[in-house]
Amino acid sequence: MKILCVGISVQDRIFSVDSLPKEEGKFFARNFKEQGGGPAATAAVACARLGINTDMIARVGDDVTGEGIIAELKSEGVNVEKMRVIKNAISTQASILVDKKGNRIIVSYPSPSLDIDASFMDAIDFSQYDIVLADVRWHEGALKAFELAKKAGVPTVLDADTTPQPIDALVKLSSHAVFSKPGLIKFTECLDINKALKIAEDKTDGRVYVTLGDDGYSYIENGIIKHKNGFKVKVVDTTGAGDVFHGAFACALCLGYEIEPALKFAAATAALKCTKAGGRSGIPTINEVKEFCFRN
Repeated sequence: MKILCVGISVQDRIFSVDSLPKEEGKFFARNFKEQGGGPAATAAVACARLGINTDMIARVGDDVTGEGIIAELKSEGVNVEKMRVIKNAISTQASILVDKKGNRIIVSYPSPSLDIDASFMDAIDFSQYDIVLADVRWHEGALKAFELAKKAGVPTVLDADTTPQPIDALVKLSSHAVFSKPGLIKFTECLDINKALKIAEDKTDGRVYVTLGDDGYSYIENGIIKHKNGFKVKVVDTTGAGDVFHGAFACALCLGYEIEPALKFAAATAALKCTKAGGRSGIPTINEVKEFCFRN
């Protein structure tokens, strides 16, 4: 079994604060942690942590930050041989404020110096993968990966979050479009989540889902909207929870799970992640997820 994750890889600098700022001023953190982030990259770490052979394709600069991003992914067991290192480019970075309840503010710098070209993927044999997952932050990369995956007959999972670019082409190509709530609202221009899911379903031959944070997730099954509540855990940090959900969902599909148990598996993995600080620190092993699902 093998999964390919395509998208952005970021260096996160996480500041733990008592409460999120509501006005300008000087604030002091209780704790600081530096860790890799980015939707597809964190999903890749989740896949590797869950025991799946995982390749990552992302772009980084030839700076110290880029070296650190690649080194951390490699240390997590992610295959980084297909990562692109762009000369004289700055790697993407983010600063994250997290309060005592696990709520967060993210300020990201999507580096404009990273070459967007994805034509190099034409040389990759996509038939070797069981699932291809992509985020929407590197549009050209996701589009190329999904086109090649479709040609090879490989199912795809889209992390359909908010992005400045239209994602219609990516949603249309995806086998499984898993939206965040803001991503679904922006894509459909509809505030009613159930209606928005129906609108999204009409724009793809694949299946559509939406993650709703503490409220769980909803999806369409045989034309019927189904909703499941999220797991109740002591939340420390929600950073990366959606990314982990996507990675775990892809893993479950790769392992042969049907849709409903695959979603439960993904929700459990994301919930366990939230019990520890950082976007990746709390990602559990597959045995921990299975035990948690059995108890819940």
